Amino acid sequence: MITPAPLYDDIADGPKGGAAYWITTEDGVRLRAAYWPGGDKGTILMFPGRTEYVEKYGPTAAAMAQRGYGVLCIDWRGQGLSDRALPDKMSGHVHDFAEYQLDIHAMLALADTLEVPKPRFLISHSMGGCIALRALLLNLPVRAAVFSAPMWGIRMMPAIRPVAVMLTGLSRLTGQYHRYTPGTKPRTYVTDAPFAGNVLTTDPDMYAWMKTQVTAHPDLALGGPSLGWLHAAMAECRALAALPSPHLPTVCALGSAEKVVDTAPIRARMAKWKSGHLNIYQSAEHEVIMETPAHRTRFFDHAAALFDANA
Repeated sequence: MITPAPLYDDIADGPKGGAAYWITTEDGVRLRAAYWPGGDKGTILMFPGRTEYVEKYGPTAAAMAQRGYGVLCIDWRGQGLSDRALPDKMSGHVHDFAEYQLDIHAMLALADTLEVPKPRFLISHSMGGCIALRALLLNLPVRAAVFSAPMWGIRMMPAIRPVAVMLTGLSRLTGQYHRYTPGTKPRTYVTDAPFAGNVLTTDPDMYAWMKTQVTAHPDLALGGPSLGWLHAAMAECRALAALPSPHLPTVCALGSAEKVVDTAPIRARMAKWKSGHLNIYQSAEHEVIMETPAHRTRFFDHAAALFDANA
């Protein structure tokens, strides 16, 4: 049985016919997912980044619908309208990144129930790229994948890294894993940071649009990550770094002004990925999908070309 869930069409800017649904994971977590139809070429599984929610990818669904593809997007556990793990709803927390794979299982079950068009493809951003790489190594049934600034490493000063490992490890031993990582707060980035100097996009209109979304619907907002999330994220990035890339056609988009994720693991992996290609977006920040119109058009054109070639 499919249960309808809220979809904030007033801020999503997605194509007509979109709908959201409640789905439940194997471990009992209620999640929200949304599907926008777009044509008969196939369906794109959209894996968002940390703090994100389905409405943020309405324009992505609209762009890919113009190119013949539908989009199925998810609110990961702990963000959007999905169940949050801690009493402090603004804290981004997960105990183990393996939990996100359970979210994918529920997402795929919804795709089957809705009978969305096949074949399936993948677009992922930031933390979603970390989750996606693990899923691909576990044989996620997609024909090709596009990454946007994948979180294959956590950006921090080398001298701070061993301190972070020790601090986050101690937080789990002492039951303090729920506390915010140093330097973060219970406020979502786009409402806390001005456009000038932001690390997400060089497009003022897109930045204002993202701010409008969480202002109109504060229940979508998420603050900084917990110490537990950081511990789990660093552990997953270390584990993935030791594994080879899957045999899958891939394009990775990376802004030359990237300041959020560690770019070294991205460049190292893509240099060895035989069926992969790294596209650099000059002067772009972390969110290439939310960048200037020229960057966005280039991203969606490259994604459609990859998917068309592997249909």
